[in-house]
Amino acid sequence: MKPTLKPKNPNFSSGPCSKRPGYDVAKLDLSTLGRSHRAAIGKTALERVCDRTAELLGLPEGYRVGVVPASDTGAMEMAMWSLLGSRPVDVFGWESFGIGWVGDITKQLKLADVHTYTADYGELPDMSQANPEHDAVFTWNGTTSGVKLPNGDWIADDREGLTICDATSAVFAMDMPWEKLDVVTFSWQKVLGGEGAHGMLILSPRAVERLETYTPPWPMPKIFRLTANGKLIDGIFRGETINTPSMLCVADYLDAMNWVESIGGLGKAIEKSMSNLSTLEDFVDKTPWIHFLAKDEKIRSNTSVCFTLDLPADKVKQLIKLLADEGVAYDIGSYRDAPAGLRIWAGATVEKFDLETFLPWLEWAYNEVA
Repeated sequence: MKPTLKPKNPNFSSGPCSKRPGYDVAKLDLSTLGRSHRAAIGKTALERVCDRTAELLGLPEGYRVGVVPASDTGAMEMAMWSLLGSRPVDVFGWESFGIGWVGDITKQLKLADVHTYTADYGELPDMSQANPEHDAVFTWNGTTSGVKLPNGDWIADDREGLTICDATSAVFAMDMPWEKLDVVTFSWQKVLGGEGAHGMLILSPRAVERLETYTPPWPMPKIFRLTANGKLIDGIFRGETINTPSMLCVADYLDAMNWVESIGGLGKAIEKSMSNLSTLEDFVDKTPWIHFLAKDEKIRSNTSVCFTLDLPADKVKQLIKLLADEGVAYDIGSYRDAPAGLRIWAGATVEKFDLETFLPWLEWAYNEVA
């Protein structure tokens, strides 16, 4: 039968992701709007972004956090163009974004000594192939495949190369072994449901040392420059952004971090996301026509959860449209390069109630189109 109870929030998009529960744009601190980001009020807000991020994530001493242009993609490109080239590179890809970094390294940077390790959607490559003498580039969570790294055990503590990690759909949702990660990038519009256009760049002391001792042989666009006269541009990591940021987006991100603190901090945010994944797992266990794209539960994402259905691709599209038309689930289709199916965001900004009330609708829609 057609359900009657609908989710209070039907936004299950994997980016931009759902706003936090109780979000109200009118309650943001808008005192920075209309002011220069270089004025004391703007610098203070941007410096607070860096400091609060480090505090909430529990970053090790000496790690630096900066706000950079162009979302997670900009942060990753900045890291790769600034840091790669002095050592051989191992690059791991198991979904569209990771494969994109493979392409940039081999076709744009055109590095000579590159070792590529890939896997199909739903699987992980052999991470033990990482050579501790090489730099390593990888995603932590494959946003378009629903596959995450279960841990960082494959990263050598005594490595000589740098680890460069795209963690945009993992930070604030998964335990990260920070001491093993030299560069981490993410964006506000993922796990915290913030706004787009800005990226976050986290650097370890080892990454800073590389920046100050190695100069890439290629021209460096202004928005990628992290050093001047052989020294780190430290202001980037104290709120002095390379280009003009949206102070409205900054206020939105600060609000999201305040919310994380209000629910009990990082641990509670991770716990909430894992509980959402458990709700989805219970449904799959008792429903024969839906399957996790990641069959191995140890590598199953708890944010961008991907499914295949026992339906042809055209029927999957009908199901997705039907649910959107009913106002119970928006933007849940799989990524364009991924196998036909569903992708349900289960990060901490999604309430368990909304998932629980959505799933009977999913079952109804399947029966309607099958």
